[in-house]
Amino acid sequence: KRAWASVELSRDGRWLVVEVSLGWTRVDVHLIDRTTGERTTVIEGVEALSSFTVVGDRLVGTTTLDAPRGRVVTADLTAPTPDRWRTVVAESADVIESVSVTASSLLVASTRSALGRLARLPLTALAAPTGPPAATVEPGDAAGWSVSEATEEITEIALPEPGSLAGVAGDRDSETAVVAFTSWARPTELWRWTPAPVDLPGAPDEGLERWSDLPSPVDPADYAVAVARYPSTDGTDVTLFTVRRADLTPGPSTPTLLSGYGGFAVTMSPAYSPTAVAVADDGGVFAAACIRGGAEAGEDWHRAGMREHKQQVFDDFAAAADWLVAEGRTDRDHLAVRGGSNGGLLVAATLAQRPDACRAAVCAVPLTDMVRFPRFLIARLWTPEYGDPDVADEFAWLWTYSPYHHLDEGTCYPATLVLTGEEDSRVDPAHARKFGAALAWATSCGEDRPVLVRVESRAGHGQGKPASKQADEAADVHTFLRWQIGLGHG
Repeated sequence: KRAWASVELSRDGRWLVVEVSLGWTRVDVHLIDRTTGERTTVIEGVEALSSFTVVGDRLVGTTTLDAPRGRVVTADLTAPTPDRWRTVVAESADVIESVSVTASSLLVASTRSALGRLARLPLTALAAPTGPPAATVEPGDAAGWSVSEATEEITEIALPEPGSLAGVAGDRDSETAVVAFTSWARPTELWRWTPAPVDLPGAPDEGLERWSDLPSPVDPADYAVAVARYPSTDGTDVTLFTVRRADLTPGPSTPTLLSGYGGFAVTMSPAYSPTAVAVADDGGVFAAACIRGGAEAGEDWHRAGMREHKQQVFDDFAAAADWLVAEGRTDRDHLAVRGGSNGGLLVAATLAQRPDACRAAVCAVPLTDMVRFPRFLIARLWTPEYGDPDVADEFAWLWTYSPYHHLDEGTCYPATLVLTGEEDSRVDPAHARKFGAALAWATSCGEDRPVLVRVESRAGHGQGKPASKQADEAADVHTFLRWQIGLGHG
């Protein structure tokens, strides 16, 4: 399994909090008293994500134990096991991401429908009550927040616009925190929070003020970001973000690029996207579907799109394409799909299953042969997410959707640009090459819908790729989309 560890030292130097991540759904936590060398297991061997920090004589942190969307809990350092945890912020409609501490405040970062939220409650909420530990309080607050012990209300901190928190760091010696904020058309910026509202131009309520003022060629006000909900094949509502120029009204001939990921509990939260900005600047719409397999609605949403449920991910994505067309926001000839890595598998499966869904596809560093994938590079680590083809029952569901094995000769497939790196150490480039060759063999369309395979020499899966190579690839992709769906023609 994928594994990594992190270590945090308490401010007084006495306690070490050791967190060991095993896979994508489990984190073990251990507490070490450096004065005695004694180690206490906080949580171990349980499929739950937990993270803690030491605040005075208490542990405080987040966990998905008995709460797939997360809750904030606290415990005495002398009795930190789950049976002694007390819920401070109960599970609710929000997916709780992290907590940060200032001199007298606890800041809780969360998402709802993939949009970032930030709230504050006083550290006095951590004070241990008399009597046994409190049970988890059921959510009921209309705003989505619920505080156990009914101590003091949570105050929501207004963010600059619909976007994402890229990080929150509290100063424990003062009542100040630094917040990294981003959105589809806003590069990541630093904002400073203090409890009292500040009277500065452009500052939202609740004490958040812009701290960094780096120059940017992009003005977020030039773009309109919308959040919609569409029904998937089983009737479940799925969140869809769209980004366009503020002066553009979408219609059936509007070029549209639909993206998705749908795996490994990755949330499609708004984050600055040069692709989204470039598509919008060229008169198109960029769309991102928060399909199952991610964590937009917590761990249950992730599990609803993994292993034997993977087909639902592809169904969610195809349903997004169908909805955009049905709503008159684009048509098939002006619609393209894009995804990379696990998202490349998503695009490849969509092409194989729904060749009628769109005009063009960009399939980056994809997995495509799901029967043999564990035999290459580090892919054995991903069997907990996808299944193991060496197990008969799991082979059955992998075979059912493996894109490489389900291309039909004589079918008119969308124009496709497959991207890979010659030195990819994560997803073997053989997946891209094999799929590109099979797709070129199968398609019955002419030269106006080609199958192209772009192999970047001396490049890997994407991490650490030099900016010059990123720019070259982005230019090739955008040129392909201009050709196929008409970007820049409006």
